[in-house]
Amino acid sequence: MVGPTGVSVRAPAVAGSFYPQAAAECRSTAIGLLNAAVIANRGLGLGQSDFPPAYAGGIVPHAGWICSGVVAGQTIAAIAAGRPDVQVIVVFGAIHVPMAVDRAMLDTFDRWSEPIGDAIPPGELRRKLSGTAASFATDDRFHQREHAVEVELPLLQLAWPGVPILAVQTPPIESAVEIGHQTARAVKAMGLRAVYLASSDLTHYGPQYRFSPWGVGIAALERAKENDRHVLQAVTDMRPEAVVPIVRAEFSACGAGAIAAMMAACQECGATHARLLRHTNSFETLAGLVDHGSDNAVGYAAVVVG
Repeated sequence: MVGPTGVSVRAPAVAGSFYPQAAAECRSTAIGLLNAAVIANRGLGLGQSDFPPAYAGGIVPHAGWICSGVVAGQTIAAIAAGRPDVQVIVVFGAIHVPMAVDRAMLDTFDRWSEPIGDAIPPGELRRKLSGTAASFATDDRFHQREHAVEVELPLLQLAWPGVPILAVQTPPIESAVEIGHQTARAVKAMGLRAVYLASSDLTHYGPQYRFSPWGVGIAALERAKENDRHVLQAVTDMRPEAVVPIVRAEFSACGAGAIAAMMAACQECGATHARLLRHTNSFETLAGLVDHGSDNAVGYAAVVVG
């Protein structure tokens, strides 16, 4: 939408459902998620040094905060601990819009409205990338109702206040690796310190998702987690070119292109390794919170790359 001053604003699409809509509740919930993530990371040995690792990026899930907020927070908190001076955040997002696309999609919005304040895209970087027609295009339809980037914004706004955030909706195509390399090269050419994130959930399993080759129940959900591990192995092996083919064959992520692009961007910055901080699913994260049965679950992972 266009505001009264002629400024183009992307209104929240899933505030009030995926995360709180009221400003105070959104802020307090996001702070709670990040604090819980810090505690979880300390249990892994992170945050116990005066010199935390300086990660270049990572994977964050994008379900409702009650399902995956702490998992996303683990990635964000781990990166922020060692990278407090970031100048731009690039979020490669999964695309849930049912339209065919062969390039990464940028937007034209001047700001993204969020309950705790507007997130501002890095205009110059976006313009630079939009000139790379073979890999990038601009179409607001891929952003207006898409939740993959939106649900991360309040967490990112609190972790890095005031830092511009670029949404790059990335399809599951082999050239996603080149999209990542080109993005990082453009960032480096501008002399910016960046963090690269991939917003992706893992296997969507069960009748609700029309994917249940191993039946239903606890044992089937464990098989679905095994399905996740193949693509996660490609991530920890630092093989971005393998991600899209694995996901196409095994239906193990909704953001294969986003993951591949993030990994390639991090490699462009010198990253050589990835660490899996947490691997879970919605059945496990919702246990004790709601009665949700054992027929369906979505996989989540917190991964850092550096």
